[in-house]
Amino acid sequence: MVLHAYFWPMLKKDNLFTGVLASLIFPALAWATEYLWRDTAYIINRPLVPYFFAIGLNLILLRLGFRSGRDKAAKGIMLATFVFMALLFIFKMHLFK
Repeated sequence: MVLHAYFWPMLKKDNLFTGVLASLIFPALAWATEYLWRDTAYIINRPLVPYFFAIGLNLILLRLGFRSGRDKAAKGIMLATFVFMALLFIFKMHLFK
């Protein structure tokens, strides 16, 4: 309850940094899912599936940000999502080894 009371004012702010922080939640969960379940779950044999779910959830979060009038936060979500997609493409496609 204390953490909720601490972070709630930050989530109401409409700035770029808040959007970037909010959009990093789903990729972090996707990375943790891939890391923890890569040997046990069948779906993790396709290593990009959790990341595509994270991108889809970020796009839903982006839509909610624009519809609620938090344009700066939504731009932060968009920025972090596209940077994440570019990094995912570069490192998962083994462009740089």
